Amino acid sequence: MAYSDKTKQVFADEIVGIKDKGLYKDKRFICSQQGASIKVEFPEGAPQAEVLNFCANNYLGLSNHPDVIAAAHEGLDSRGYGMSSVRFICGTQDIHRTLQDMLSEYLGTEDCLLFPSCMDANAGVFEAVLGQEDVIIADRLIHASLVDGIRLCSAEYDTFKHMNMKHLEKKLQLHQDKRTRLVVTDGVFSMDGDLFPLDEAVALCEKYDAMILVDDSHASGFIGKTGRGVAEHFGVLGKIDIITTTLGKALGGASGGCVAGRKELVELCRQKARPYLFSNSLSPVITATSIKVIELVTKNTERRDKLEWNANYFREKITEAGLNIRSGDTPIVPVMLFNAKLANDMARDMYAEGIYVIGFFFPVVPNGQARIRVQLSAAHTKEHIDKCVAAFKKIGEKYGILGLDKKGIIDKYGL
Repeated sequence: MAYSDKTKQVFADEIVGIKDKGLYKDKRFICSQQGASIKVEFPEGAPQAEVLNFCANNYLGLSNHPDVIAAAHEGLDSRGYGMSSVRFICGTQDIHRTLQDMLSEYLGTEDCLLFPSCMDANAGVFEAVLGQEDVIIADRLIHASLVDGIRLCSAEYDTFKHMNMKHLEKKLQLHQDKRTRLVVTDGVFSMDGDLFPLDEAVALCEKYDAMILVDDSHASGFIGKTGRGVAEHFGVLGKIDIITTTLGKALGGASGGCVAGRKELVELCRQKARPYLFSNSLSPVITATSIKVIELVTKNTERRDKLEWNANYFREKITEAGLNIRSGDTPIVPVMLFNAKLANDMARDMYAEGIYVIGFFFPVVPNGQARIRVQLSAAHTKEHIDKCVAAFKKIGEKYGILGLDKKGIIDKYGL
């Protein structure tokens, strides 16, 4: 047998090593709808516990909204469960076209193309649009899915320092000999919650005849005055050449993504993007439900306004409690702990207090940047947030980190 006892032991020892370091990720199961309050089995085999969820991408609280669920039932009844085909064969329904048109208008673009996920959109867009004569110039902290998509493309690849516009300008000057220059960035960087200065980048692209691609997955639906993303926040709506984003976070929380942008670029994706050509279509249930979601988020701004208040309130109170957080204006609030075992241990203790959060450490974030990433939702009440802050304060006091800065925590626990 190829998988010998000796080989098996190699991998078993590695797992033991992870456990010995206190970094083992126990299995956990949500046993309810995804909402502000959820029922969780953790660890596996333990009795279910009802806890407050502060680590979901359910920014607008739409994952279990009754209107969204009703739309899913209606979509299932009217259009069926699955397409059993890719888009270009017999996998496109009229509701796919409707959703694409709605997303295009919502994002301020000329056209839009649905993909099974934003990861698929990012995997397909670069190879479809660029070639060996072109260059991609990317922020050094772009999402892993963008990195993977870029690897599939034959264009030259270069980077600029995180959100450093002077360095970006130097790289644009350096690559003036290329046929096309494409600047690539996240709109909101998901680990730190920082907003990319899109207005400055667009001005540079106009100056140096470059295009720009923004993955706005952690912004679509709630960043900007009407939730249309980072482009709206910085006043450059309609000036972004390519936007990739997801339906799997604020916009319903299921799955699906899109490439939206200049009509010629979207058409090239329709003709050439491999995930579009070789992956099954987005389920009719999700497509129909996403139409309802876009209707809800364009009707008024109540949810994004509530989310903004929640995020500001949590940031204020968690800072007063003495925790070390990344500053910012988004509902992604990293509580910085720097030590991986400390982050894992604190997350487990928070669960015992009825708060569901997760420790993030290498390889999800760089070594020495361990944290608990808190994500606020419009579904959270003030009482929910107060309970979360109180738990952080209690557990932070247990580990003696309240009031400590980065150096203080590292001196106490190491990296």
